[in-house]
Amino acid sequence: MAVNDECKLKFLELKKRNYRFIVFKIEDKSHQVVVEKLGQPNESYNDLLNNLPSNECRYAVFDLDFVTKENCQKSKIFFFAWSPDSSRVRSKMIYASSKDRFKRELDGIQFELQATDVGEMSLDIIKSRTY
Repeated sequence: MAVNDECKLKFLELKKRNYRFIVFKIEDKSHQVVVEKLGQPNESYNDLLNNLPSNECRYAVFDLDFVTKENCQKSKIFFFAWSPDSSRVRSKMIYASSKDRFKRELDGIQFELQATDVGEMSLDIIKSRTY
């Protein structure tokens, strides 16, 4: 599975706080991972969830800002492997088999989460991973 150079470039820009999230998809024809949606810095976690299709697999990264128990402002980058139950079996297999290779291209991911529905990606679950 090839990774379009734009994926790496946009991820570097996300690390510089130019984007809040990125949604990636695997194009059927070219068999490469490409950027599908860039979330602007003012967009929220709910905006990311609203950009994940209910019946197709995707990868996504999200830059989460939070406050620690010690009252320190922090930021962590989450990687999501989105694979809804209603997506095609072939698509699930392609995304699952390509995930680790793609993730290695994105240097700086601190947490990973696999989800089949938005309930598995609630903000509470995400924040609980940071403690």
